[in-house]
Amino acid sequence: MGDPTARNGQEMKVGSHGEVDGLEKPDSDDTIVAISTAVGPGAIGIVRLSGPQAIGIAGMDFVAARGEPLRSDETYRLLYGHVVDPRTGEVVDEALLAVMRKPHSYTREDVVELHCHGGVAAQRAVLRLMVRSGARLAEPGEFTRRAFVNGRIDLAQAESVAAVVAARSAGALRVAVRQLDGGLSERLRAVRRDMVSLLAHMEAGLDFVDDEVDDVDWEAVADGLTKTRESLLRLLRTALVGRALEHGVRTAIVGRPNVGKSSLLNALLMRERAIVSDIPGTTRDTVEELLEIGGIPIHLVDTAGIRPGGDHVEQLGVARSLKALESADLVLAVVDLSAPGDESDSQLAGAVAPERTIVVGNKVDTVATDADVARRLAAYEEKGRRMCAVSALTGSGLDALRHLIQEVIAGGEKVDFEEPVLAVERQRALVAESVESVERAMAGVRGQRGDELVCEDIRIAVQALGRITGEDLTPDLLDEIFSRFCIGK
Repeated sequence: MGDPTARNGQEMKVGSHGEVDGLEKPDSDDTIVAISTAVGPGAIGIVRLSGPQAIGIAGMDFVAARGEPLRSDETYRLLYGHVVDPRTGEVVDEALLAVMRKPHSYTREDVVELHCHGGVAAQRAVLRLMVRSGARLAEPGEFTRRAFVNGRIDLAQAESVAAVVAARSAGALRVAVRQLDGGLSERLRAVRRDMVSLLAHMEAGLDFVDDEVDDVDWEAVADGLTKTRESLLRLLRTALVGRALEHGVRTAIVGRPNVGKSSLLNALLMRERAIVSDIPGTTRDTVEELLEIGGIPIHLVDTAGIRPGGDHVEQLGVARSLKALESADLVLAVVDLSAPGDESDSQLAGAVAPERTIVVGNKVDTVATDADVARRLAAYEEKGRRMCAVSALTGSGLDALRHLIQEVIAGGEKVDFEEPVLAVERQRALVAESVESVERAMAGVRGQRGDELVCEDIRIAVQALGRITGEDLTPDLLDEIFSRFCIGK
């Protein structure tokens, strides 16, 4: 009967080595080259080649110190020597040459790396020489694209390569490395296999209704769809953490003057970053710093105290504070527990959705009893809003605040970086699309909407997951994804 997921689209097959049939393969005569290290001076710069002529091109321009030519069986070998212009005999740079023969390389093609000095001029000189000898400049992400097309990694793993490069926190790095290892792909393929099996069972019952094939067990179909939906929703709940890891969490510290906003910033950073003073209006502009809480990058924004009046410069600062409040992913609304309650505190805390606000009662060290603290914070109670009492001066309560920040970011779930996380917006959108299709199929089963329509909804859900890992995609989609990569990766 063929692949039940391919009825309304191009059928794609995976070869014996994992390569994807139906996609354009790299030109058999095409060898690419690029500088694979960061732009700018450094200790070492790497010029990488991949393709059938990689070893021949490098062999023309590299002279080993011992005068040995590269042997045909040479692989996983590091040679010391010099890059030499064969036309003039001029030494371009001193270098190490690394040889990795196919299929045991990053791209499953012959790969050569020239480890030269990290100066910009040296790297470009080596690059120009490789191009002159027959290589062409690689396009953004082309090395990783070749690794995908040649079956070494799937599309979700390819995207995690870019995520490893872009990781700005320990948590982001752990998630990216886990997914490069195939953690997300394994989870998605398991769900997709269950749906394909369900779809095949349904279509067999529908296509061979007069033959010796059992009727469709609709109760089993409903149970299967329910389990699939639960698995996908569990994965979709990681989207909040994924966005936080990808973009960081913009966190605004807001409140009236002298409630201790700058002191809280300094306490969380564990260093003196913002000026602290008893004089109201000391902070005139936003102060931004990046820190890591529980492996998640947090962009802390200390704002000017919000109050009416003040001079023109202070009011400009207040305007920026209000703008930061509106654009923040998370708001720390700071109130002074040592001072009488103020209506403006409640208005400020109520200006933001409760699910993305933490009311931080500061100066808890000046309050006599826990009951007094609870009574003071009770004024800000609202469903979904979290509250915490701290002392920016002594550090009391800061660990509890950090825990609350992680809880808000994770939507109340425990953050587990060893579990698969939807760390890319494309992946999140496709899982959401798959959930919607599964829910339509469930509604169709309950309402007996029509067998073919239920099958089509399941097929759409299967194809959405396939576009994440690469079982179901088009070359145009590949162009879009790999164009975001840096050249040389």
